Amino acid sequence: MGSVVSTYGDVYSFGILVLELFTGKRPTDDMFIDGLSLHSFVKMSIPDRVMEMTDPVLFRTRQEENMATDARDSEMHNGIKDCLTSVYGIGIACSTEIPGDRIEISNALNQLQFVKKTFLKGRVTRRIRRI
Repeated sequence: MGSVVSTYGDVYSFGILVLELFTGKRPTDDMFIDGLSLHSFVKMSIPDRVMEMTDPVLFRTRQEENMATDARDSEMHNGIKDCLTSVYGIGIACSTEIPGDRIEISNALNQLQFVKKTFLKGRVTRRIRRI
């Protein structure tokens, strides 16, 4: 007999995909040994090490623009850190080990849309200030 089909596995896969995209690491990377997984690595790292664990490729465009003053950079840095912390939290909530403890995909989508709006709102505000 086969097992019961559910969306829990899809939610888990989505969560791991989110963590992979933002860290640039794969669950099969050599660093994940002795019980350390991508999920546990991210969970242990937020919120203090969010910027360090995020794939540097995601910051490349920002570094190339090299804009704003120190005060604006600090404000933007905090906004990005908050958004990344939220995204990682969503990835963690989707990829918890116990299927029944995972958030529903619709909840994950709503949270991601909120993070997107927050991030884009910050970008627009910074552009207006530069004008």
